[in-house]
Amino acid sequence: MRELSSGWGRVLVAVYAVFAVASTGRSLVQLGLDAGRAPLAYSLSLLAAVVYLVATTCLLLGGRRAWLVAVAACTVEALGVLTVGTLSYVATDLFPDRTVWSHFGQGYGFLPLVLPFAGLVWLRHTSPRRSAGPDA
Repeated sequence: MRELSSGWGRVLVAVYAVFAVASTGRSLVQLGLDAGRAPLAYSLSLLAAVVYLVATTCLLLGGRRAWLVAVAACTVEALGVLTVGTLSYVATDLFPDRTVWSHFGQGYGFLPLVLPFAGLVWLRHTSPRRSAGPDA
């Protein structure tokens, strides 16, 4: 099995780590200072932070189990950014402030929209089945 944090995986680990720190800090500040303003949006932002932390950890650890959890995390992340991104345009009252997934990550240069798909491509490239050969 190819190491998850080798090659382009190192870039993914770095980006995921930055997003984990940024979204954790931002969501905790938003929830701590004015949770009543947008509780759903701020809570989903905290969920995004947890997903980024899980993905970062799994990419660093490597191994079959970490690979599976990383696939799940990237899938949740992709569904989250697509759902929240859409809702932030349709139900604007639920998202009065920008969060990491609102407007498809516009406040973060749309990287939250691209990141889960880049992660899934990398995970497919490093799949235990691909690495093990035809007998896997």
